[in-house]
Amino acid sequence: MENKIISNEVEFTKILEENLGVLYYFSRKTCNVGEALEPKIINLLETNFPKIPFYFIDMDQTPEVSIKYNVHIEPTILVFFDKKETIRKSRNFSVLELSDAIKRIYKIAFE
Repeated sequence: MENKIISNEVEFTKILEENLGVLYYFSRKTCNVGEALEPKIINLLETNFPKIPFYFIDMDQTPEVSIKYNVHIEPTILVFFDKKETIRKSRNFSVLELSDAIKRIYKIAFE
């Protein structure tokens, strides 16, 4: 899975409109937790939820997106289904916890 980076609000909204489900990963290049967690989240999506694309939002480069979606802690994950924020996880969460949360909705949306 290629690392897709969101660079502005218009791009964020366009991706949201074009996908039934999408995961946005908010972090900073200087966040050690975010750097360690990112490949695990990408692997989770590739392995278990291939229909959900992963997009990275650098909170330092695109603060307007972070502010609009009330993201102030890194890393934060927002998962949208049908253009609605469905899952929000910040800082202290496990990949298994995220997987369980996505699994319920993914089955309804894609299967």
